[in-house]
Amino acid sequence: MESTESSYVSSPEAPRRRSSPPPPKSPASDTTEKPTYVRFLVSNAAAGSVIGKGGATITDFQSQSGARIQLSRNHEFFPGTTDRIIMISGTINEILKAVELVLAKLLNELYSEESEDVEPRTKLRLIVPNSSCGGIIGKQGSTIKSFIEESQAGIKISPQDNNYFGVNDRLVTLTGTLDEQMRAADLILSKLSEDSHYTQSMNAPFSYPAAYNAVSYGPPPPNGPPNGAAGKFQNNKEDRNNNNSVTIGVADSHIGLVVGRGGRTIMEISQGSGARIKISDRGDFMSGTTDRKVTITGSQRSIQVAETMIMQKVNYASERALD
Repeated sequence: MESTESSYVSSPEAPRRRSSPPPPKSPASDTTEKPTYVRFLVSNAAAGSVIGKGGATITDFQSQSGARIQLSRNHEFFPGTTDRIIMISGTINEILKAVELVLAKLLNELYSEESEDVEPRTKLRLIVPNSSCGGIIGKQGSTIKSFIEESQAGIKISPQDNNYFGVNDRLVTLTGTLDEQMRAADLILSKLSEDSHYTQSMNAPFSYPAAYNAVSYGPPPPNGPPNGAAGKFQNNKEDRNNNNSVTIGVADSHIGLVVGRGGRTIMEISQGSGARIKISDRGDFMSGTTDRKVTITGSQRSIQVAETMIMQKVNYASERALD
């Protein structure tokens, strides 16, 4: 278990005040006592908070809940994101206790200055095997509708066509207060645990091969390069450990997102990935486009990580523009 990267003080905090009754206990059945699991996404910074100094926080949460809590390694992200994966395993009630401890801690740190009267609504993104999503959706959407009504949380399942090649998981996003998210998580996990295929996959690796962290550029724009959001070219440099180089094209209007205020974002991407990143001067574009050149140099793995982090910024901005 990782024990570095966190400067947070480990002080397990009681779950945030409740504006409604606690989430219902899972229905009494054989499935409540059978071991199962849940996976969800957290930012790299949030992962450090969950681990705590010397692993103190994660150890305490495991002790309090009885569940096992694992995280993907630093910079091992869910494909197409810069978020790490938390996997919590145990009985349903142990898992729910651990999930609530994790979410409550992150909420307290993020919203400690907020008004005491308003409980924030946040997003929790669960990772669910594509083969198990049908059970959550139900016939003509009946199951997911009932879960939304019962929990009062927003529940949205990512479409299949958003998947990366070779990745058979989808994201189920729960939007609401902590109470609403916990009620929805309880209903979803109880349903998933009835699926023998879901529980059988508990011992499968919960992180993804580095190759899956490559960027999917999506469909090409009308007058853009064939790869869509960015053109990608392998430079003619010797393929040595730390001397690989890839140049991608990023729209001039999005370069600010990659650089960040005072160069902060590009510095974080460089430090986080271990790659060197150079952006072409204004007016120096990829041939035949108005995309600036972003050259990433380093090991193949560091290039993949940096490229994923850069395009996550760009793709997020593009999605916002389309909303």
